[in-house]
Amino acid sequence: MNARTDTPENDQSNAEARQTDERDDGEFLLALGKRVREVRDRRGMTRKLVAREAGVSERHLAHLEAGEGNVSIVLLRHITRALDVSLIELLAPEAEDTVEKRLIRRFLERLPQHRLEEVVFRLMRDFGHEEAVRRKRVALIGLRGAGKSTLGNRLAKEMGVGFIELDREIERETGMPASELFALYGQAGYRRIEQRTLERVIRDNERGVISVGGGVVAQQETYDMLLSNCLTVWVKAQPEEHMARVMAQGDLRPMAGNDEAMEDLKRILEAREPLYAKADTVIDTSGETVDESFMKLRQLVMS
Repeated sequence: MNARTDTPENDQSNAEARQTDERDDGEFLLALGKRVREVRDRRGMTRKLVAREAGVSERHLAHLEAGEGNVSIVLLRHITRALDVSLIELLAPEAEDTVEKRLIRRFLERLPQHRLEEVVFRLMRDFGHEEAVRRKRVALIGLRGAGKSTLGNRLAKEMGVGFIELDREIERETGMPASELFALYGQAGYRRIEQRTLERVIRDNERGVISVGGGVVAQQETYDMLLSNCLTVWVKAQPEEHMARVMAQGDLRPMAGNDEAMEDLKRILEAREPLYAKADTVIDTSGETVDESFMKLRQLVMS
């Protein structure tokens, strides 16, 4: 006869494992409910309408969105774990689940979150059904002094389209310069105005060249909108050239009362570089004449 192997230590370990599984299941149900709610909101459907269309009670849908889904959902999730497959693989009709789709899905599942966002954007941007429309708008991004306005104005004339400076559009719509808007509403308020203005510019201009302030990349939703609706070009330069060009325009504010302005500029460029790099393409205007930079920009856009 085999001796019993149950011990207080084993009992405690099993209890802790069950508690971990329960917490994990609870988090899964919360995430599932959130996802259902987000999809419903994105489609502009009320809970009552979804419940009616799905043939379930509104109370059942409310419980699901609150993270209190039916226990059978959790049990099905446990089965997928045992089979080492995803819920999508188990539920998708076999005819729709091709080898290519499974390979792509497994590739995406292995990517870290920050890379996954980048891949999804590029897929949407490069293979979306509105790709031809997107490329009719060219957006130049980057810090002041890179040459966005000079090159953008010239490119617009070459293409026979309008040239739009987003900062000017914001000032025109609000009747206030950017400095006053920042003072009055703060950075968060200014970014909301910037997003609203960009939405209007994209909606009203099927074609055009848009110069966008360098800080737009700090607001993910606004930057995503720009990437999804425009052919984006990062116009960059060395920090010293950024500073020299701004001061050559008669703006001495970058150096006023700030001996560390150059170091600040370098830190900003370094921090934003991964965001600017999400643009479709990049041109470096450092050490170049306007004609040389424009020829590079023209070739990139026209190709």
